[in-house]
Amino acid sequence: MRVHICAVGRLRGGPEQDLIDDYLMRFDRTGRTLGLTHGGVTEVEDRKGGGMMAEADLLRRAMPKGAALWVLDERGQMLTSPDFADKLAGLRDGGQGDLAICIGGADGLARDLVGDAGLAISFGRMVWPHMLARAMLAEQLYRAASILAGGPYHRV
Repeated sequence: MRVHICAVGRLRGGPEQDLIDDYLMRFDRTGRTLGLTHGGVTEVEDRKGGGMMAEADLLRRAMPKGAALWVLDERGQMLTSPDFADKLAGLRDGGQGDLAICIGGADGLARDLVGDAGLAISFGRMVWPHMLARAMLAEQLYRAASILAGGPYHRV
């Protein structure tokens, strides 16, 4: 299963981008034997000022056809890392070919996009900048692959 990250906003080079790239490379390396690969990061930007609804339309167009949809949302479920890994494995084992995980902009995601998601995930009750949310997601993807592979990265 290919895991795609679809995010509002552009992340410029620097330490955050280096961190994200490192974790996604680790995810790809560890997950490949498990049937999990990184499908890429697609960044969208609403240059016309249409707000969350316009961003949601751009995110929908960025998703691969037939992809399952998960979103990061402050009102979503707070999962443990093993639970996140189990949910990824469940989609993969169910024959899902692609998963798109969407990250909103400064105002979050349109409620209809969140409502269409198979899973809304919260990284806690605090709100995180999109660049840190991307880094945290990339790390959790690598951690999930490590858990599923039985590797030593995740300690209970």
